[in-house]
Amino acid sequence: MGCDGWDWSDAPGRTGGCYSPVTFSPRGRGGRYCPGVRIGLTGGIGSGKSTVSALLAAHGAVVVDADRIAREVVEPGTPGLAAVAEAFGAGLLSPDGALDRAALAAIVFADPEARRRLDAIVHPLVRARGRELEEAAPPGSVVVHDVPLLVETGQAASYDLVLVVLADVETRVARLVQRGLTAEDARARIAVQATDEQRRAVADVVLDNSGTPEELARQVDQVWAERVLPARP
Repeated sequence: MGCDGWDWSDAPGRTGGCYSPVTFSPRGRGGRYCPGVRIGLTGGIGSGKSTVSALLAAHGAVVVDADRIAREVVEPGTPGLAAVAEAFGAGLLSPDGALDRAALAAIVFADPEARRRLDAIVHPLVRARGRELEEAAPPGSVVVHDVPLLVETGQAASYDLVLVVLADVETRVARLVQRGLTAEDARARIAVQATDEQRRAVADVVLDNSGTPEELARQVDQVWAERVLPARP
């Protein structure tokens, strides 16, 4: 989701110190997966989660993108947009009936209660559509759920494998500035999200995206070979 909109569906991170490029966690799922591997992918805004999602798709995974679905469920004419307009006012609609995402972002990032109201409207719609897309995938597929708020919404236990993408804060801020945010806005959005420590606590694998694209791609290749392929039926 671009920075001209709102990343309410995007998640946190405060990083400090060093970590291994790929960290496998012995959290107890033990490598036993059901036929058709369900992967939960998460990471804070600016961490590079979408890049990892694309790399997994290149390996053949079916990607269910929560950010993309979050946009779809509030498109003009949808029940989701009608509910948002009722909750926050018709002034958030542009003349063509589309949602003014920048205006909504200004409201929800400044007001935790407003953010909770928005989440209560949109999250159930996103989850329902995500289930539909997963059910439509071919049998035995590797399905990657790209979920920015996976940690915040307590969904980690529902996946066979949880991948967390991390990057140091300054790298993330620089990326967000390139996408159009001010440094101040970038830090504010990072601050309202889960911490890296909270993400690590639910991770089976931690991917370090503070380096080059090539380094990240090698990590994803390693995860696919060592954790995903052995789990496929």
